[in-house]
Amino acid sequence: MASLKEVRNRITSVNSTQQITKAMKMVAAAKLRRAQDNIIQMRPYAQKLNEMLATVSAGSESTLDSPLKAARPVERVLIVVVTSDRGLCGAFNTNIIKAALQLIESKYPVQAKKGQVEIFSIGKKGLEAFTRRGFKVHAAYTDTFSRLSFLTVKDAAEEIMTGFTNGKFDAVELVFNEFKNVATQIIHTDPYLPIAAESEDRPGKRTETNYSFEPSEEEILTELIPKSLKIQLYRAVLESNASEQGARMTAMDKATENAQELLKELKLVYNRTRQAAITTEILEIVGGAEALKN
Repeated sequence: MASLKEVRNRITSVNSTQQITKAMKMVAAAKLRRAQDNIIQMRPYAQKLNEMLATVSAGSESTLDSPLKAARPVERVLIVVVTSDRGLCGAFNTNIIKAALQLIESKYPVQAKKGQVEIFSIGKKGLEAFTRRGFKVHAAYTDTFSRLSFLTVKDAAEEIMTGFTNGKFDAVELVFNEFKNVATQIIHTDPYLPIAAESEDRPGKRTETNYSFEPSEEEILTELIPKSLKIQLYRAVLESNASEQGARMTAMDKATENAQELLKELKLVYNRTRQAAITTEILEIVGGAEALKN
């Protein structure tokens, strides 16, 4: 049985840990509120921009051949993985990394064997995980979430688009967590490039309306396509940021509860040990008194 001093030290240590997890939960809750507001404001804008692009493309007679639409045989692949910069957020990062690995194994096994699958990491945890696994990291944007802004993500999107148009990659996939609520994140593995052509039989995509374009159709589409891709990546980062804070808040709440349960057990052990020590002392005193009588 542990000594009273050892049990007291453990109680002090668990108390300190519980205070830290409580504080981290409160910080995550405050950050989650801001992140949730940001993503709620972004979703309608991103959705409307995609609808606008689809509508203009459907109503346009232009045969604009954007390099971002170029579909070619897939030999080189870029996987954009959005993780966090810090841990202590449960299985948030592990699930994303597993999803990216499953995507590579199921969709690009041939390219992976040839070493032609590269990683574009947004977040330090993804960089560390794929570097350990021997993947080539094309680029890494760390500390993005500490200074999260559209300008930072725009640079990443432009680097991805440049790599695709220059022929460094034939396909780009985006893996991220979509925020649903505090306890639930939905993993997405979405094709990013090339831009998929709209299906002719999809309802709501075809239109008989005649549009008057100002400036020209080519200029509008040339401007809308890159902007849509930048917004798509920015939305994924915002979703991931909200998901991370929700996962961290949940993880810290569970850690606080576990610390409370552990404290109950330790206090019970402490009381039992203390009672046993007192009983032993009483027995020693009684034994000494009996010895003196004799």
